[in-house]
Amino acid sequence: MARRSSQTPPPEDFEERILDIDVVDEMQGSFLEYAYSVIYSRALPDARDGLKPVHRRVLYQANEMGLRPDRSHVKSARVVGEVMGRLHPHGDASIYDTLVRMAQPFSMRLPLIDGHGNFGSLGNDDPPAAMRYTESRLTAASMAMVESIDEDTVDFSPNYDGSEQEPGVLPSAFPNLLVNGATGIAVGMATNMPPHNLGEVVAAARHLIRYPNADLDALMRFIPGPDLPTGGRIVGLSGIRDAYESGRGTFKIRAKVTVEDVTPRRKGLVVTELPYNVGPEKVIAKIKDLVNAKKLQGVSDIKDLTDRSHGLRLVIEVKNGFVPEALLEQLYRLTPMEESFGINNVALVDGQPLTLGLKELLEVYVDHRFEVVRRRSDFRRRKRQERLHLVEGLLVALLDIDEVIAIIRASDNTAMAKERLMERFSLSETQTVYILDTPLRRLTRFDQVELEAEQDKLHNEIQALTEILESDTVLRKVVSDELAAVAKKFGTERRTVLLEAGAVPTAAVPLEVADDPCRVLLSSTGLLARTADAVQAVDSESGRARHDVIVSAVAATARADIGAVTTAGRVLRLPVIDLPSLPPSSTTPTLSGGAPVSEFLKLDAGERVLALTTLDESSPGLALGTEQGVVKRVVPDWPENKDEFEVIGLKDGDRLVGAVELRTGEEDLVFISSDAQLLRFQASQVRPQGRPAGGMAGIKLADGATVLSFTAVDPSGEGVVVTVAGSSSDTLEGLGGLGTAKATPFDQYPRKGRATGGVRCQRFLKGEDKLVLAWAGATPARAATANGSPAELPGRDPRRDGSGVPLAKEISAVAGPA
Repeated sequence: MARRSSQTPPPEDFEERILDIDVVDEMQGSFLEYAYSVIYSRALPDARDGLKPVHRRVLYQANEMGLRPDRSHVKSARVVGEVMGRLHPHGDASIYDTLVRMAQPFSMRLPLIDGHGNFGSLGNDDPPAAMRYTESRLTAASMAMVESIDEDTVDFSPNYDGSEQEPGVLPSAFPNLLVNGATGIAVGMATNMPPHNLGEVVAAARHLIRYPNADLDALMRFIPGPDLPTGGRIVGLSGIRDAYESGRGTFKIRAKVTVEDVTPRRKGLVVTELPYNVGPEKVIAKIKDLVNAKKLQGVSDIKDLTDRSHGLRLVIEVKNGFVPEALLEQLYRLTPMEESFGINNVALVDGQPLTLGLKELLEVYVDHRFEVVRRRSDFRRRKRQERLHLVEGLLVALLDIDEVIAIIRASDNTAMAKERLMERFSLSETQTVYILDTPLRRLTRFDQVELEAEQDKLHNEIQALTEILESDTVLRKVVSDELAAVAKKFGTERRTVLLEAGAVPTAAVPLEVADDPCRVLLSSTGLLARTADAVQAVDSESGRARHDVIVSAVAATARADIGAVTTAGRVLRLPVIDLPSLPPSSTTPTLSGGAPVSEFLKLDAGERVLALTTLDESSPGLALGTEQGVVKRVVPDWPENKDEFEVIGLKDGDRLVGAVELRTGEEDLVFISSDAQLLRFQASQVRPQGRPAGGMAGIKLADGATVLSFTAVDPSGEGVVVTVAGSSSDTLEGLGGLGTAKATPFDQYPRKGRATGGVRCQRFLKGEDKLVLAWAGATPARAATANGSPAELPGRDPRRDGSGVPLAKEISAVAGPA
């Protein structure tokens, strides 16, 4: 069976007509219509108020909804729905994106929407929440944009379906296009304008109002360059001048970075401001990619410490051995921490897209404000004239109120009363209707006084408004004063620093720290540091500072390794570059800027670092002394592939009490025991041994005695022996009654043979039965308390076995020149 066609057959009188149209002409015409629609209705801002249609519709509709700053927030979805249903014939996504951007303080120099909720983050790293979750209202600045819009200041036109009226431009009490900038991509053209400082833009506009023939140089004295919401540093001002002159130009924006000590042992680059529209996540991702690709060296870690309280804070930790300033230059070159901004000042002027310079932008805005103020003044004058007309009629009626009432009562109807009043008092129809509508309670003597005062006020206001309309000078003054008031209310300090291209140094230093000579120091409180200074001794106690007792110091280079000798008989390898570098100091050796040993070395419980040593195999090696009186000279055979190794085989219960790197091999080795015995013998009496050896007898100890101190002293120099006596209940950390101390010239103690008992170095007083602290070395000797504070030593006592003098301050450590 044949299938019946579903199409309705044409009527019998239907005449088919086909028009031949050139497809080229049709495409050209359609494309031009589309391009004009995009340019005029969507993508480019108006040069007068700096707004695209969607921005203008959002602000206007929010104002119509009464979403003023003194009202509560409403759901953003409600605003979007009103704008879409009444004014904007497009999707809700574009409307909400517009609303979000106007609420972002990092996108707008002067935000126009007060947002409540998640409105995104810098660089769109964190997208905004859906419009059903966020709330919004107008800001005080946006109220200035729509101020006096109901006073016939701008033209209105029908919306997309003719059911509503919308403004073609907003009154715009401040130059929004320059202050907040604009971006947009149209067909065959685009705009990209940076934000500026409101106070600077208003100052330039007021100067142009006063001097219409001002040149660009005069205006740039007020507006030296853009002022971005995110701050940063603009490098190179020539491109800015090109843009202000021709409407097109390019400049570079750099992040604001400072070099700080992020840890006691490591420096970091702290980023507090990023280029415009660049977020920290983008920077972090780029740095990680470069590090993984081995195109960027010197970065050890990246931390994003940004929060609401402190703002942006991106910490880039720098590896030890790399120069932070040189690394920063690489980051500028390879990452978004330096971005280019291309200015393209394209905006609509009388419906036509034009590329405008700074002066043209200000002229268009100033002319717009002239027109707004002129139309507003004319509207207000008309309203006041209409009111004055009514007031004058009412005053006429009050002069003979009895006759007015009589005429009204004698009339048959309202029309008759109106005609008789108009004829009797020569009133207009408007005045007469107003008199008839006025309640009798207002026709009193008191109201007459009020009406006369209102009449005088209206005359003065009409006169002032007439002066604005008739005098160009007065009009300019009004516009200038209003701009000054806006700048005073909303103006803020400049955030972006402007720098000439040559003001920022380029990478003129190597990336890695040079392998320069230095000295590594260990303080009595366990602080480590390196310094390029030659540390000198200070005899005067007035030059003392905290942590200035340096128990060990070795010469090294910045990129070398040294060894740290511990009480467990181990040497731990320590890279010098990891240590904090002390600034140039005075002649006072101090480690106040050092870092604790625990930050660099992993020590066992009860283990501590005794001394530092170079890992130079050409030296005479180490001399070691243990608590049980063993001495050892170690052959300098240091393994290169180990970070730690033993240098002595200790017996059970024994530990190192002293370690000294010999310089000549001709030094005297000195043991001092807890029972006040001192043994001095030549280092040449100790045969060097390999690292696993256990050493040989150094001092013969009495029963119950232990070694307190083991040092090496150059016999050719001046030396001193310092001892502190106490009771058996005292310890090294706390002396109870502080004890007695004695300082004796080193040459008072004769040399004895190795493995002998030595000679007595201090005579105990009543209550004293042991030494709690002892040291022998070169002068001058320095003493410190447990927390590193300087302590004073007694004067020299030539008696090698004399008694000590009471201490004024507890002593925990003694050392000689570094």
